[in-house]
Amino acid sequence: MAIGARAARTRDAITHWSDRSTHPKCSRMSTRQVSDRNDPIIESRDQLAAPMAKGEKPREMWRIGTEHEKFVYRTSDHSAPSYDEPGGIRDLLMALTRFGWEPVIEGGHVIALAGSDGTVSLEPAGQLELSGAPLENLHQTCAETGRHLKQVKEVGAELGLGFLGLGMWPDKTRAELPVMPKGRYRIMLDHMPRVGSMGLDMMLRTCTIQTNLDYKSEVDMVQKFRVSLALQPLATALFASSPFTEGKPNGYMSYRSHIWTDTDPARTGMLPFVFEDGFGYDRYVDYMLDVPMYFVFRDGQYIDAAGQSFRDFLEGELPALPGELPRLSDWTDHLSTAFPEVRLKSFLEMRGADGGPWNRICALPALWVGLLYDQSALDAAWDLVKGWTIEEQQMLRDAVPRDGLDAPAPGGGTVGDLAHKVLDIAAAGLAARGEVNSMGDNEVGFLEPLRRIAKSGKSPAHDLLDRYEGPWAHDLSNIYDELSF
Repeated sequence: MAIGARAARTRDAITHWSDRSTHPKCSRMSTRQVSDRNDPIIESRDQLAAPMAKGEKPREMWRIGTEHEKFVYRTSDHSAPSYDEPGGIRDLLMALTRFGWEPVIEGGHVIALAGSDGTVSLEPAGQLELSGAPLENLHQTCAETGRHLKQVKEVGAELGLGFLGLGMWPDKTRAELPVMPKGRYRIMLDHMPRVGSMGLDMMLRTCTIQTNLDYKSEVDMVQKFRVSLALQPLATALFASSPFTEGKPNGYMSYRSHIWTDTDPARTGMLPFVFEDGFGYDRYVDYMLDVPMYFVFRDGQYIDAAGQSFRDFLEGELPALPGELPRLSDWTDHLSTAFPEVRLKSFLEMRGADGGPWNRICALPALWVGLLYDQSALDAAWDLVKGWTIEEQQMLRDAVPRDGLDAPAPGGGTVGDLAHKVLDIAAAGLAARGEVNSMGDNEVGFLEPLRRIAKSGKSPAHDLLDRYEGPWAHDLSNIYDELSF
Protein backbone atom coordinates (compact mmCIF):
# COMPACT_ATOMS: atom_id res chain seq x y z
CA MET A 1 0.00 0.00 0.00
CA ALA A 2 1.31 3.50 -0.83
CA ILE A 3 2.39 5.66 2.10
CA GLY A 4 -0.20 8.30 1.24
CA ALA A 5 -3.04 5.79 1.40
CA ARG A 6 -1.69 4.40 4.66
CA ALA A 7 -1.51 7.90 6.12
CA ALA A 8 -5.12 8.61 5.19
CA ARG A 9 -6.29 5.40 6.85
CA THR A 10 -4.17 6.19 9.90
CA ARG A 11 -5.67 9.68 10.20
CA ASP A 12 -9.14 8.13 10.24
CA ALA A 13 -8.01 5.61 12.86
CA ILE A 14 -6.61 8.35 15.08
CA THR A 15 -9.81 10.38 14.80
CA HIS A 16 -11.83 7.35 15.89
CA TRP A 17 -9.34 6.61 18.66
CA SER A 18 -9.75 10.06 20.18
CA ASP A 19 -13.40 9.31 20.91
CA ARG A 20 -12.65 6.15 22.90
CA SER A 21 -13.01 5.95 26.64
CA THR A 22 -9.37 6.36 27.60
CA HIS A 23 -6.94 8.02 25.27
CA PRO A 24 -3.31 7.24 26.05
CA LYS A 25 -1.04 9.51 24.09
CA CYS A 26 2.66 10.00 23.84
CA SER A 27 3.80 10.82 27.34
CA ARG A 28 5.42 14.10 26.42
CA MET A 29 3.11 15.28 23.65
CA SER A 30 0.38 14.09 21.34
CA THR A 31 0.99 13.17 17.70
CA ARG A 32 -0.78 15.49 15.25
CA GLN A 33 -1.36 15.11 11.52
CA VAL A 34 -4.03 17.68 10.70
CA SER A 35 -4.46 21.32 11.69
CA ASP A 36 -8.12 21.05 12.70
CA ARG A 37 -8.90 24.47 11.26
CA ASN A 38 -12.56 23.50 11.27
CA ASP A 39 -12.57 23.02 15.04
CA PRO A 40 -14.72 25.49 16.97
CA ILE A 41 -13.02 28.68 18.03
CA ILE A 42 -12.84 28.99 21.81
CA GLU A 43 -15.30 31.67 22.77
CA SER A 44 -15.92 31.03 26.47
CA ARG A 45 -14.09 29.72 29.51
CA ASP A 46 -16.61 26.87 29.79
CA GLN A 47 -15.08 25.35 26.67
CA LEU A 48 -11.73 25.04 28.44
CA ALA A 49 -13.14 22.70 31.09
CA ALA A 50 -15.09 20.69 28.51
CA PRO A 51 -12.34 18.12 27.71
CA MET A 52 -12.07 17.24 31.41
CA ALA A 53 -15.83 17.05 31.92
CA LYS A 54 -16.12 14.95 28.76
CA GLY A 55 -13.86 12.40 30.45
CA GLU A 56 -16.58 11.49 32.97
CA LYS A 57 -17.80 7.93 32.41
CA PRO A 58 -19.93 5.41 34.29
CA ARG A 59 -17.95 2.73 36.07
CA GLU A 60 -18.72 0.08 33.46
CA MET A 61 -16.97 2.21 30.84
CA TRP A 62 -13.76 2.75 32.81
CA ARG A 63 -10.72 1.53 30.95
CA ILE A 64 -6.98 1.09 31.50
CA GLY A 65 -4.42 2.74 29.24
CA THR A 66 -0.75 1.77 29.66
CA GLU A 67 2.24 3.52 28.11
CA HIS A 68 5.78 2.22 28.18
CA GLU A 69 9.01 3.43 26.66
CA LYS A 70 12.21 1.56 26.03
CA PHE A 71 15.69 2.46 24.79
CA VAL A 72 16.74 1.17 21.36
CA TYR A 73 20.39 0.21 20.87
CA ARG A 74 22.67 -1.50 18.37
CA THR A 75 23.50 -5.00 19.59
CA SER A 76 26.92 -4.78 17.92
CA ASP A 77 28.24 -1.81 19.91
CA HIS A 78 25.36 -0.61 22.16
CA SER A 79 25.14 2.71 20.31
CA ALA A 80 21.82 4.52 19.86
CA PRO A 81 20.72 4.29 16.19
CA SER A 82 19.75 7.42 14.31
CA TYR A 83 16.50 7.82 12.42
CA ASP A 84 17.86 7.58 8.86
CA GLU A 85 20.74 5.13 9.08
CA PRO A 86 20.25 1.65 7.55
CA GLY A 87 18.60 -0.53 10.15
CA GLY A 88 17.82 2.54 12.25
CA ILE A 89 14.66 3.91 13.77
CA ARG A 90 12.80 4.54 10.51
CA ASP A 91 13.50 0.99 9.36
CA LEU A 92 12.34 -0.30 12.73
CA LEU A 93 9.00 1.48 12.39
CA MET A 94 8.49 0.35 8.81
CA ALA A 95 9.34 -3.25 9.68
CA LEU A 96 6.66 -3.23 12.36
CA THR A 97 4.01 -2.54 9.72
CA ARG A 98 4.07 -6.27 8.91
CA PHE A 99 2.00 -6.70 12.08
CA GLY A 100 -0.77 -4.42 10.81
CA TRP A 101 0.51 -1.09 12.11
CA GLU A 102 -0.20 1.91 9.87
CA PRO A 103 2.43 4.68 9.46
CA VAL A 104 1.81 8.19 10.72
CA ILE A 105 3.60 10.75 8.55
CA GLU A 106 4.95 14.18 9.50
CA GLY A 107 6.98 16.23 7.04
CA GLY A 108 7.53 13.18 4.86
CA HIS A 109 8.88 11.14 7.79
CA VAL A 110 7.26 8.13 9.44
CA ILE A 111 7.19 9.27 13.06
CA ALA A 112 4.61 6.88 14.59
CA LEU A 113 2.39 3.89 13.92
CA ALA A 114 -1.30 3.40 14.67
CA GLY A 115 -3.16 0.14 15.13
CA SER A 116 -5.56 -1.89 17.21
CA ASP A 117 -3.11 -1.97 20.11
CA GLY A 118 -2.86 1.84 20.24
CA THR A 119 0.05 3.88 18.96
CA VAL A 120 3.77 3.21 18.60
CA SER A 121 5.64 6.49 18.76
CA LEU A 122 9.08 8.01 19.20
CA GLU A 123 10.47 10.07 22.04
CA PRO A 124 13.04 12.72 21.14
CA ALA A 125 16.15 10.51 20.97
CA GLY A 126 14.41 7.51 19.45
CA GLN A 127 13.05 5.90 22.61
CA LEU A 128 10.29 3.60 21.37
CA GLU A 129 6.91 3.88 23.08
CA LEU A 130 3.72 1.91 23.01
CA SER A 131 0.70 3.98 24.04
CA GLY A 132 -1.68 1.10 24.49
CA ALA A 133 -5.36 0.80 23.67
CA PRO A 134 -8.05 1.44 26.32
CA LEU A 135 -8.62 -1.99 27.84
CA GLU A 136 -11.07 -3.45 30.34
CA ASN A 137 -8.71 -5.41 32.57
CA LEU A 138 -5.09 -6.10 33.41
CA HIS A 139 -5.06 -9.49 31.70
CA GLN A 140 -5.70 -7.68 28.42
CA THR A 141 -3.09 -5.06 29.30
CA CYS A 142 -0.40 -7.64 29.92
CA ALA A 143 -1.31 -9.53 26.75
CA GLU A 144 -1.02 -6.29 24.78
CA THR A 145 2.41 -5.67 26.29
CA GLY A 146 3.49 -9.19 25.40
CA ARG A 147 2.36 -8.80 21.78
CA HIS A 148 4.24 -5.55 21.42
CA LEU A 149 7.48 -6.83 22.93
CA LYS A 150 7.33 -9.98 20.78
CA GLN A 151 6.95 -7.82 17.68
CA VAL A 152 9.81 -5.46 18.46
CA LYS A 153 12.12 -8.31 19.45
CA GLU A 154 11.40 -10.12 16.17
CA VAL A 155 12.13 -7.02 14.13
CA GLY A 156 15.07 -6.06 16.33
CA ALA A 157 16.74 -9.42 15.79
CA GLU A 158 16.60 -8.85 12.03
CA LEU A 159 17.95 -5.29 12.24
CA GLY A 160 20.56 -5.88 14.92
CA LEU A 161 18.65 -3.83 17.50
CA GLY A 162 18.02 -4.47 21.17
CA PHE A 163 15.64 -2.89 23.69
CA LEU A 164 16.42 -1.86 27.25
CA GLY A 165 13.90 -1.08 30.01
CA LEU A 166 15.41 1.40 32.48
CA GLY A 167 14.63 4.89 33.70
CA MET A 168 17.68 6.48 32.08
CA TRP A 169 20.40 5.66 29.59
CA PRO A 170 23.08 4.19 31.87
CA ASP A 171 26.07 5.15 29.76
CA LYS A 172 25.19 7.69 27.05
CA THR A 173 26.06 11.37 26.93
CA ARG A 174 23.64 13.79 25.31
CA ALA A 175 26.08 14.22 22.42
CA GLU A 176 25.94 10.50 21.64
CA LEU A 177 22.19 10.53 21.09
CA PRO A 178 20.25 11.27 17.89
CA VAL A 179 17.23 13.58 17.57
CA MET A 180 14.09 12.39 15.81
CA PRO A 181 12.56 14.43 12.94
CA LYS A 182 9.48 15.71 14.79
CA GLY A 183 8.76 19.43 14.59
CA ARG A 184 7.69 19.95 18.18
CA TYR A 185 10.87 18.33 19.50
CA ARG A 186 13.06 20.97 17.86
CA ILE A 187 10.99 23.69 19.56
CA MET A 188 11.30 21.91 22.91
CA LEU A 189 15.04 21.29 22.52
CA ASP A 190 15.59 24.98 21.88
CA HIS A 191 13.37 26.06 24.78
CA MET A 192 14.41 23.64 27.54
CA PRO A 193 17.81 25.22 28.39
CA ARG A 194 16.05 28.56 28.99
CA VAL A 195 13.95 27.20 31.85
CA GLY A 196 15.99 24.46 33.55
CA SER A 197 19.31 22.66 33.54
CA MET A 198 18.02 19.11 32.93
CA GLY A 199 15.24 19.41 30.37
CA LEU A 200 17.44 18.02 27.60
CA ASP A 201 18.24 15.02 29.77
CA MET A 202 14.50 14.46 30.29
CA MET A 203 13.92 14.50 26.56
CA LEU A 204 16.92 12.55 25.37
CA ARG A 205 17.98 10.22 28.16
CA THR A 206 14.91 8.99 30.08
CA CYS A 207 12.16 6.37 29.80
CA THR A 208 9.01 5.80 31.83
CA ILE A 209 5.99 3.57 32.33
CA GLN A 210 2.64 5.37 32.75
CA THR A 211 -0.98 4.48 33.37
CA ASN A 212 -4.07 6.44 32.28
CA LEU A 213 -7.32 5.96 34.19
CA ASP A 214 -10.90 7.24 34.11
CA TYR A 215 -13.26 8.88 36.59
CA LYS A 216 -17.04 9.02 36.89
CA SER A 217 -17.51 12.63 38.05
CA GLU A 218 -15.66 15.75 39.08
CA VAL A 219 -15.83 14.64 42.72
CA ASP A 220 -14.42 11.23 41.79
CA MET A 221 -11.67 12.86 39.74
CA VAL A 222 -10.66 15.03 42.71
CA GLN A 223 -10.36 12.09 45.11
CA LYS A 224 -8.40 10.04 42.58
CA PHE A 225 -6.15 12.99 41.73
CA ARG A 226 -5.35 13.61 45.40
CA VAL A 227 -4.65 9.97 46.26
CA SER A 228 -2.49 9.34 43.18
CA LEU A 229 -0.57 12.58 43.55
CA ALA A 230 0.22 11.96 47.22
CA LEU A 231 1.35 8.39 46.48
CA GLN A 232 3.20 9.09 43.25
CA PRO A 233 6.58 9.14 45.09
CA LEU A 234 5.81 5.62 46.28
CA ALA A 235 5.54 4.48 42.68
CA THR A 236 8.83 6.26 41.96
CA ALA A 237 10.51 4.30 44.77
CA LEU A 238 9.07 0.93 43.69
CA PHE A 239 10.13 1.46 40.07
CA ALA A 240 13.40 3.38 40.62
CA SER A 241 15.91 2.05 38.07
CA SER A 242 18.14 4.92 36.98
CA PRO A 243 21.21 4.90 39.27
CA PHE A 244 23.81 5.44 36.52
CA THR A 245 24.82 8.46 34.45
CA GLU A 246 27.43 8.18 31.72
CA GLY A 247 28.71 4.86 33.00
CA LYS A 248 28.98 5.61 36.71
CA PRO A 249 26.71 5.68 39.78
CA ASN A 250 25.03 9.06 40.11
CA GLY A 251 24.03 8.87 43.78
CA TYR A 252 20.30 8.40 43.05
CA MET A 253 17.87 5.53 42.93
CA SER A 254 15.77 7.37 40.31
CA TYR A 255 17.84 9.98 38.56
CA ARG A 256 14.99 10.21 36.05
CA SER A 257 12.75 11.52 38.83
CA HIS A 258 15.46 13.92 39.97
CA ILE A 259 15.76 15.29 36.43
CA TRP A 260 12.14 16.48 36.61
CA THR A 261 13.01 18.75 39.57
CA ASP A 262 14.99 21.05 37.27
CA THR A 263 13.31 20.67 33.89
CA ASP A 264 10.73 23.47 33.84
CA PRO A 265 9.16 24.57 37.14
CA ALA A 266 6.20 26.20 35.37
CA ARG A 267 4.90 22.85 34.11
CA THR A 268 6.16 20.19 36.57
CA GLY A 269 5.86 19.20 40.21
CA MET A 270 3.39 18.13 42.88
CA LEU A 271 0.59 20.72 42.34
CA PRO A 272 -0.32 21.70 45.94
CA PHE A 273 -3.51 23.42 44.72
CA VAL A 274 -5.02 19.98 44.04
CA PHE A 275 -5.47 19.61 47.82
CA GLU A 276 -7.12 23.00 48.31
CA ASP A 277 -10.83 23.27 49.09
CA GLY A 278 -12.86 23.77 45.93
CA PHE A 279 -10.37 22.10 43.58
CA GLY A 280 -11.93 20.86 40.36
CA TYR A 281 -11.87 21.29 36.60
CA ASP A 282 -11.98 25.08 36.77
CA ARG A 283 -8.94 25.32 39.03
CA TYR A 284 -6.98 23.01 36.73
CA VAL A 285 -7.93 25.28 33.82
CA ASP A 286 -6.38 28.19 35.73
CA TYR A 287 -3.20 26.16 36.19
CA MET A 288 -3.02 25.31 32.50
CA LEU A 289 -3.59 28.92 31.49
CA ASP A 290 -0.55 29.78 33.58
CA VAL A 291 1.59 27.11 31.90
CA PRO A 292 3.59 28.74 29.08
CA MET A 293 2.91 27.45 25.58
CA TYR A 294 5.26 25.46 23.36
CA PHE A 295 3.71 25.63 19.90
CA VAL A 296 0.67 26.02 17.67
CA PHE A 297 0.03 23.45 14.94
CA ARG A 298 -1.13 24.85 11.60
CA ASP A 299 -1.10 23.44 8.07
CA GLY A 300 1.11 20.52 9.00
CA GLN A 301 3.70 22.70 10.74
CA TYR A 302 4.60 23.40 14.35
CA ILE A 303 4.80 27.15 14.92
CA ASP A 304 7.14 28.12 17.74
CA ALA A 305 5.20 29.81 20.56
CA ALA A 306 7.55 28.75 23.36
CA GLY A 307 7.11 30.84 26.48
CA GLN A 308 4.03 32.65 25.16
CA SER A 309 0.70 32.80 27.00
CA PHE A 310 -2.48 30.92 26.18
CA ARG A 311 -4.32 33.76 27.93
CA ASP A 312 -2.96 36.10 25.24
CA PHE A 313 -4.03 33.58 22.60
CA LEU A 314 -7.61 33.78 23.93
CA GLU A 315 -7.48 37.56 23.37
CA GLY A 316 -6.11 37.23 19.83
CA GLU A 317 -2.78 38.60 21.00
CA LEU A 318 -0.45 35.62 20.63
CA PRO A 319 2.81 36.91 19.11
CA ALA A 320 3.22 33.70 17.11
CA LEU A 321 -0.23 34.13 15.47
CA PRO A 322 -1.30 37.76 15.90
CA GLY A 323 -5.03 38.32 15.50
CA GLU A 324 -5.91 34.62 15.50
CA LEU A 325 -8.03 32.99 18.19
CA PRO A 326 -7.39 29.45 19.49
CA ARG A 327 -9.41 26.43 18.53
CA LEU A 328 -10.34 23.51 20.74
CA SER A 329 -7.56 21.43 19.22
CA ASP A 330 -5.04 24.09 20.31
CA TRP A 331 -6.26 23.74 23.89
CA THR A 332 -6.10 19.95 23.66
CA ASP A 333 -2.50 20.26 22.48
CA HIS A 334 -1.73 22.66 25.30
CA LEU A 335 -3.14 20.29 27.93
CA SER A 336 -0.48 17.77 26.86
CA THR A 337 2.40 20.20 27.42
CA ALA A 338 2.29 20.24 31.23
CA PHE A 339 4.26 17.50 32.98
CA PRO A 340 3.23 17.31 36.67
CA GLU A 341 3.53 14.09 38.63
CA VAL A 342 -0.14 13.41 37.80
CA ARG A 343 -1.72 15.04 34.76
CA LEU A 344 -5.38 15.70 33.99
CA LYS A 345 -6.74 15.75 30.45
CA SER A 346 -9.88 13.70 29.79
CA PHE A 347 -8.36 11.07 32.08
CA LEU A 348 -5.77 10.99 34.87
CA GLU A 349 -2.21 10.09 33.93
CA MET A 350 0.20 8.57 36.48
CA ARG A 351 3.71 9.82 35.69
CA GLY A 352 6.04 8.85 38.55
CA ALA A 353 7.61 5.54 37.46
CA ASP A 354 10.90 4.75 35.75
CA GLY A 355 10.95 2.46 32.75
CA GLY A 356 11.46 -1.20 33.53
CA PRO A 357 11.21 -4.84 32.44
CA TRP A 358 8.13 -6.65 31.15
CA ASN A 359 6.70 -7.67 34.51
CA ARG A 360 6.89 -4.14 35.92
CA ILE A 361 5.10 -2.80 32.83
CA CYS A 362 2.14 -4.93 33.93
CA ALA A 363 2.64 -4.09 37.61
CA LEU A 364 2.25 -0.31 37.32
CA PRO A 365 -1.35 -0.34 36.05
CA ALA A 366 -2.08 -3.07 38.60
CA LEU A 367 -0.98 -0.74 41.41
CA TRP A 368 -3.11 2.19 40.29
CA VAL A 369 -6.14 0.21 39.15
CA GLY A 370 -6.16 -1.56 42.51
CA LEU A 371 -6.06 1.75 44.36
CA LEU A 372 -8.36 3.86 42.21
CA TYR A 373 -10.96 1.60 40.55
CA ASP A 374 -12.54 0.13 43.71
CA GLN A 375 -14.24 2.64 45.99
CA SER A 376 -13.35 0.86 49.23
CA ALA A 377 -9.69 0.75 48.21
CA LEU A 378 -9.78 4.38 47.12
CA ASP A 379 -11.28 5.41 50.45
CA ALA A 380 -8.66 3.37 52.35
CA ALA A 381 -5.85 4.97 50.34
CA TRP A 382 -7.30 8.41 51.01
CA ASP A 383 -7.45 7.64 54.73
CA LEU A 384 -3.75 6.79 54.53
CA VAL A 385 -2.67 10.12 52.99
CA LYS A 386 -5.33 12.70 53.87
CA GLY A 387 -3.46 13.83 56.98
CA TRP A 388 -0.24 14.57 55.12
CA THR A 389 0.59 18.24 54.89
CA ILE A 390 1.71 19.85 51.65
CA GLU A 391 5.16 20.25 53.19
CA GLU A 392 5.33 16.53 54.03
CA GLN A 393 4.28 15.60 50.52
CA GLN A 394 7.00 17.78 49.05
CA MET A 395 9.62 16.39 51.43
CA LEU A 396 8.63 12.90 50.31
CA ARG A 397 8.88 13.89 46.64
CA ASP A 398 12.31 15.43 47.27
CA ALA A 399 13.70 12.46 49.20
CA VAL A 400 12.56 9.52 47.08
CA PRO A 401 14.74 10.09 43.96
CA ARG A 402 17.88 9.74 46.06
CA ASP A 403 16.77 7.31 48.76
CA GLY A 404 14.06 5.20 47.12
CA LEU A 405 12.31 2.90 49.59
CA ASP A 406 14.64 4.09 52.36
CA ALA A 407 13.19 7.62 52.22
CA PRO A 408 11.27 8.69 55.35
CA ALA A 409 7.49 8.59 55.00
CA PRO A 410 5.06 11.10 56.52
CA GLY A 411 3.93 9.95 59.96
CA GLY A 412 7.02 7.82 60.59
CA GLY A 413 8.72 4.80 59.10
CA THR A 414 10.06 4.55 55.58
CA VAL A 415 8.56 4.47 52.13
CA GLY A 416 9.29 0.76 52.21
CA ASP A 417 7.00 0.42 55.23
CA LEU A 418 4.36 2.47 53.45
CA ALA A 419 4.66 0.23 50.39
CA HIS A 420 3.36 -2.82 52.27
CA LYS A 421 0.23 -0.95 53.39
CA VAL A 422 -0.44 0.49 49.95
CA LEU A 423 0.09 -2.84 48.17
CA ASP A 424 -2.33 -4.52 50.58
CA ILE A 425 -4.95 -1.92 49.70
CA ALA A 426 -4.26 -2.32 45.97
CA ALA A 427 -4.53 -6.11 46.24
CA ALA A 428 -7.89 -5.83 47.99
CA GLY A 429 -9.07 -3.44 45.28
CA LEU A 430 -8.04 -5.82 42.50
CA ALA A 431 -9.62 -8.79 44.23
CA ALA A 432 -12.88 -6.86 44.59
CA ARG A 433 -12.93 -6.19 40.84
CA GLY A 434 -13.25 -9.93 40.20
CA GLU A 435 -11.66 -9.76 36.76
CA VAL A 436 -10.43 -13.29 35.99
CA ASN A 437 -8.71 -14.83 32.98
CA SER A 438 -9.47 -18.16 31.32
CA MET A 439 -7.49 -19.95 34.02
CA GLY A 440 -9.56 -18.39 36.78
CA ASP A 441 -6.75 -16.10 37.97
CA ASN A 442 -7.72 -12.63 39.14
CA GLU A 443 -5.61 -9.49 38.69
CA VAL A 444 -3.87 -9.57 42.08
CA GLY A 445 -0.93 -11.56 40.72
CA PHE A 446 0.23 -8.62 38.63
CA LEU A 447 1.31 -6.95 41.88
CA GLU A 448 3.79 -9.74 42.68
CA PRO A 449 6.88 -7.97 41.26
CA LEU A 450 6.13 -5.02 43.52
CA ARG A 451 5.53 -7.34 46.48
CA ARG A 452 9.00 -8.80 45.96
CA ILE A 453 10.56 -5.36 45.78
CA ALA A 454 8.76 -4.23 48.93
CA LYS A 455 9.74 -7.41 50.78
CA SER A 456 13.40 -6.86 49.87
CA GLY A 457 13.23 -3.30 51.18
CA LYS A 458 15.31 -2.18 48.23
CA SER A 459 14.38 -0.26 45.09
CA PRO A 460 15.36 -1.98 41.81
CA ALA A 461 18.27 0.46 41.51
CA HIS A 462 19.87 -1.19 44.56
CA ASP A 463 20.08 -4.48 42.66
CA LEU A 464 21.69 -2.72 39.69
CA LEU A 465 24.26 -1.09 41.95
CA ASP A 466 25.00 -4.41 43.67
CA ARG A 467 25.68 -6.00 40.28
CA TYR A 468 27.82 -3.02 39.26
CA GLU A 469 29.97 -3.33 42.38
CA GLY A 470 29.98 -7.15 42.24
CA PRO A 471 29.84 -9.42 39.18
CA TRP A 472 29.87 -6.60 36.63
CA ALA A 473 33.12 -5.20 38.08
CA HIS A 474 32.10 -1.63 37.15
CA ASP A 475 31.53 -2.64 33.50
CA LEU A 476 28.06 -1.39 32.51
CA SER A 477 28.15 -3.15 29.16
CA ASN A 478 26.79 -6.11 31.13
CA ILE A 479 23.50 -4.29 31.55
CA TYR A 480 22.70 -4.85 27.88
CA ASP A 481 23.27 -8.60 28.15
CA GLU A 482 21.32 -9.14 31.35
CA LEU A 483 18.46 -6.61 31.31
CA SER A 484 17.36 -6.30 27.68
CA PHE A 485 13.83 -7.39 26.75
